[in-house]
Amino acid sequence: MKQRLDAALDALRGSAPFIPEIALILGSGMTRFADDEATPCAALTKALPGMPAATAPDHGGGMLFAHWHGVPAVILRGRLHYYEGHSIEETVMPIRLLARFGVKTLLSTNAVGGIRADFKVGDLMLVEDHIASFMPSPLRGPNDESIGVRYPDMTDAYDPELGGMLREAAGNAGIELKSGVLMQLPGPQFETPAEIRMCRALGADAVGMSTAVETIAARHAGMRVAAVSWVSNLAAGISPEPISLEEVIRESKAAAPRIKALLSSFFRLLAARRRG
Repeated sequence: MKQRLDAALDALRGSAPFIPEIALILGSGMTRFADDEATPCAALTKALPGMPAATAPDHGGGMLFAHWHGVPAVILRGRLHYYEGHSIEETVMPIRLLARFGVKTLLSTNAVGGIRADFKVGDLMLVEDHIASFMPSPLRGPNDESIGVRYPDMTDAYDPELGGMLREAAGNAGIELKSGVLMQLPGPQFETPAEIRMCRALGADAVGMSTAVETIAARHAGMRVAAVSWVSNLAAGISPEPISLEEVIRESKAAAPRIKALLSSFFRLLAARRRG
């Protein structure tokens, strides 16, 4: 794995126009909406050497290096999922690659099924914590001390300061931003009603198939992390209709204008703090 990361890092250093301050992962239905917000500098549309290729629908758009309100950023148009058949270590390779490249902050977005009673389709949720106990840890196996410590603390897996900035950004944009706990399950099948009852009993407010393991890898590497989810569907047993990928993509695209406004407001805050 280290050899593959080394090869990808060499290729990235040779093609990236700058070292970004922040990486933004765009989830299902959102992989192109930043194109008209950010000022592009370079687009890497193919997988770097040694990196696995994404196969999930709407997740194969590569990396866009851009300035968003003056903030140097790399925008990942989709992500890798464990359910695609990648090992858990491969799933988080983009995160480890960007950490080694020098990126210090990760902002992740994803579509989720809403569990909490007050959630409705289209709601935005600031991820305050996660439950990843049903996923294999990306830190399993021998630890690379050059990346991080063997037993990293996850008390503040989601950075409180970044979370506060996202709340402020939402207020500035006039957007309601709820908050809650995300549970990641392996997928690709949607959950059963019994599984959703389990998730609720364990304290989850929403369920998805990504983000938590990426956060673990990012925190292990010393990155600050924030995450925003949007409720693309009500979870099984709550939704009156069968759940489908088409619904997830459709509702994600419907939520895009508010997510775009939230992220644009957030990047304005980042830019203001950089000027300082």
